[in-house]
Amino acid sequence: MIKIKFSKIELRDLAKAWLIISIAFAIVLSGGVLGTFFIANVILSAVTVGVGFLLHEMGHKIVAQRYGCFAEFRADNFMLLVAVLTSFLGVVFAAPGAVMIAGHVGKERNGKISLAGPATNLVLAILFIGLAFIFTEGFIARIISFGVLVNVWLGLFNLIPVWLLDGKKILKWNKLVYFITLGIGIFLFVIRYYLPLAPLF
Repeated sequence: MIKIKFSKIELRDLAKAWLIISIAFAIVLSGGVLGTFFIANVILSAVTVGVGFLLHEMGHKIVAQRYGCFAEFRADNFMLLVAVLTSFLGVVFAAPGAVMIAGHVGKERNGKISLAGPATNLVLAILFIGLAFIFTEGFIARIISFGVLVNVWLGLFNLIPVWLLDGKKILKWNKLVYFITLGIGIFLFVIRYYLPLAPLF
């Protein structure tokens, strides 16, 4: 079994990206007002957006390292700044960084490494949906509701088959796998409207 390795630089970059993305989304949820509910929204964002982002990147890293590749996350400081600045406009342009991969990666391996990210988000969305039937009120219910929304969105966004997004590499590797994964994402996006999810605001 291959041991998953983390460097000090990578752990620092992961923590930095997690914190800043959580703050950016908390600013949006707080309507740009850094008041009473801001800290609560930072916590909410850290547990939902932060975990979704972190585990998405870890999905890529774990599969890549199991193939014997070098794989480490690096934060993009400029894009983290953009995320915070755009959050005051009510949106977050979030591209906090990426897992840098080096080694022998063919079309199949690259497809599987790419699939690991959005697949992780869709699994998280399903887990949050399960919790929605247990916790129906209060702050935990709000975390669950946002967790479903964020992870479905992250999964579907990364499945867009363009540019450097995961979807392009998955589609190139295996069209059936791509459309099955996309179908699951769309299904989750639709059914969330029929679930007993707490309001976000």
